[in-house]
Formats: sequence, structure tokens, C-alpha cells
Amino acid sequence: MHRVPRIPHVPRLAAVATAALTLLAAGPASAGDPTVTDPRILAHFSAASGQNAESIALEPDGSADITFAFARQVARVDKQGVTEILATLPDVPDAQTPVGGAVVTGIARAHDGTLYVNYITGTEETGVWRVDPGTGETTQIGFLPENAFPNGLALDEKCGTLYVADSLLGTVWSLPVSGGTPTAWATGAALEPTAQIPFGANGLQVHDGAVWVSNSGQGTLLRIPVGPGPDYAAGPVETRATGLPFIDDFAFTGHGDTVLAARIEADEVELVRSDGTHKTVLTEEDGLDNPTSVAVRGKQVYVNSAAFFNMTDPDPNLLLARLSEDKVQGKG
Repeated sequence: MHRVPRIPHVPRLAAVATAALTLLAAGPASAGDPTVTDPRILAHFSAASGQNAESIALEPDGSADITFAFARQVARVDKQGVTEILATLPDVPDAQTPVGGAVVTGIARAHDGTLYVNYITGTEETGVWRVDPGTGETTQIGFLPENAFPNGLALDEKCGTLYVADSLLGTVWSLPVSGGTPTAWATGAALEPTAQIPFGANGLQVHDGAVWVSNSGQGTLLRIPVGPGPDYAAGPVETRATGLPFIDDFAFTGHGDTVLAARIEADEVELVRSDGTHKTVLTEEDGLDNPTSVAVRGKQVYVNSAAFFNMTDPDPNLLLARLSEDKVQGKG
């Protein structure tokens, strides 16, 4: 049986040490909180085949485009749970990364169906790759340093820019969709990893004139304003929530700045309110197994589980849940 490489285990002591921060940041339920109900597993994947579900981009029909981290694949899961492999990133025999071999992470979708993914190899192939919507052909368009770890990925089609969260270098890179050498768009201590948890900037979303980034090591959710064109320069980094250790990717619910965030090590999804307080809305009991990313479309919530740390009975999967309408939260 193929042994899947795994992300280095982060000591549980770090989780214990940061638990108090989580309790301090947690707040009571608000009358305007969206509710997440009726969770069910739509599709199970094969950990033995490297199908560790990492990131999600949604199709107009509700299908989910997913990166399978160690299989180097991009897959599509339809609304019935049927999985189709769309593309496979090229094999890099000399790949050496902090998680073992080559790994595919973030994904973003353009309106014309073009997909963009992050590929990490520890070689010159590390960067952003484009997946042709008709043929599945993959082409490298962004060339990052070999020691980079591009993780979250988002596309702002209004300014033709891809944004990449680099977990090791503590950087948000920007890249024209036409390709080229990425620019270090935002840097600083707020984006960097910690000595205890070697992953900093992780999840990334473009929302309401800003780039939002999660920092796994520091347990924070950050907002970086995007300046006016033609430069679209990064503004000062704002900390919007704390006490979220091991936060991975996240998605906005559609109501103001409220997000649903995956906490990979905790096997939880947190609802993070616009004031920074948060509460748990999905857990391991609902089927989560190291959740890595969240996507929201209308009343549907999608959650990937990668099962990176589960050495006994790994269950990488795609979970669906229902998101309530919220007529109060968006006013905050």
C-alpha cells in the first residue's frame, strides 16, 4: 500500500497552550448568527492514493473542484458525489518539500472555467499552474522561489490578479493572470509562522475590497485592504480575529464579514463573527477529519477534510451542510 506523506505533526502541547486564547475569543451566540445544520458526507476519497482533499472552488452548477494534495490531482465532485479527475500535475522526481513530496494546495476558478492551482515541489516547478477547462492541460504561469510554500489562492478578476498565501515565507504574493514572476504584495510579522507552528499565512480570500488571510501558527484572521489601481498596493494588515489555532482556509457566509473557518488540527469548523468572536459549528462527530477548506454557495456549505494527521483510519472527504438565511448579521 502506498504510504502517503503527511504534514509534520504539530505538538499537541501547542494546542493546549493556545486553548485559553480560543476560550477568551469565543462569544455567546448572537441572534443574527447564521446556523449550519444537516451535515452529510457527499463523497469519500482514498488516503492511500494521496487523495487528501485540500482546497475547493465551486462550479456554477454546484459541483466542487478539489485539489488532491499528494495525488497531484484536480478533481470535480458533482452534486451526486461522483468524482472525476480533471488534471494531474506533472511528476517531479526530485521534489522535496516540508511535507514530503510534491503537493497541490490552493485552487481558484475564473468565470470562463479556467482553474488555477498552487503546486509545491521544492524545485523551479513551485508556483501557480493553469488548468485548461477544455483539455485539462496544465501550464506553469507563476514562478515562485523554490523554498516557498504557496498555500491559499484567490483570483480577483476585476483587476486580473491572483493572490497567493505563502505559509513558510510569511508573504502574500500577487501575480497577473497572464503569468510571470510574482510580486511580494504583503509581508510582515502578522503573516509569518511561529517557532511552535511552522505554517503562517495559509487560507486566502478576496472580499469587499480586501485580501483576507488566515495565519495558522498565530491563530489569527487578517484583513489587508487593496489600494486603488493601477498599483492595487497592499494597505496595513488588520487583525480581525484571534484565538483560532491551526486555522486553515475559510469562506465568507455572504452576510457582512462573517466567515466559516476550518481548524485542521481541531477537527472543527468555526463561525467567526465580524467582531472577531467565534463559536464551533461543525465537529469530528459530523464527519470532519482534519478539515482544510470551506466554500459557500447560497445555502450550501462545502467542507474538505484531508485526514493529514489521522494515522489509524483516515477519511478524506467532502462534507455538505445547510446554511441558514441571516437577516441580522449583514447589518453589523
